[in-house]
Amino acid sequence: MSAPTTWSDLKKDVAHRMDNTVEVLKKEFSGLRSGRAVASLLEPVVVEAYGQTMPITQCGTIAVPEPRMLTVQVWDKGQVKAVEKAIREAGLGLNPQTDGQLVRVPIPSLNEERRKELQKVAGKYAEQARIAIRNVRRDGMDTLKKMEKDGHISEDEIKKHEKEVQSLTDDTIKKVDETLAHKEKEIMQV
Repeated sequence: MSAPTTWSDLKKDVAHRMDNTVEVLKKEFSGLRSGRAVASLLEPVVVEAYGQTMPITQCGTIAVPEPRMLTVQVWDKGQVKAVEKAIREAGLGLNPQTDGQLVRVPIPSLNEERRKELQKVAGKYAEQARIAIRNVRRDGMDTLKKMEKDGHISEDEIKKHEKEVQSLTDDTIKKVDETLAHKEKEIMQV
């Protein structure tokens, strides 16, 4: 997409990118379990395969055969160890076990220590979302300055629009904080 040349285009672009960041965060949070095994738990896992990193979903099929077990049926026998290593090192506190081309991932019960670990992971995801939102704000501010330099908007308008971009940023970060608080509450429920 080309750079926006009007304030309304820029505002839509900034709002859209910030909303997408919140949606990505919600998707990441859906992978943090709060009791049962869900296939989305492994979606953030990336595997070093064929000389590049790729999502685990491009290396095998994720299934939930029972409430406390996930399985990954790896398509390429040569990638089984890479998939196992990626799950172990993903920071999810999971310990996969290999059985041929099937990687079994038992889901430990949520004890107090595990709940605190999940809260830390959720906090890390939320901080990454805040950083992404601030980067969108910076891009928006840079575009405003370029628009002023190119004569599309006046100096007075840039001040007003900078405040609007900041307000959008504050509102979106508030959404991230609310989403994090909801997820932390969900994790801590017994």
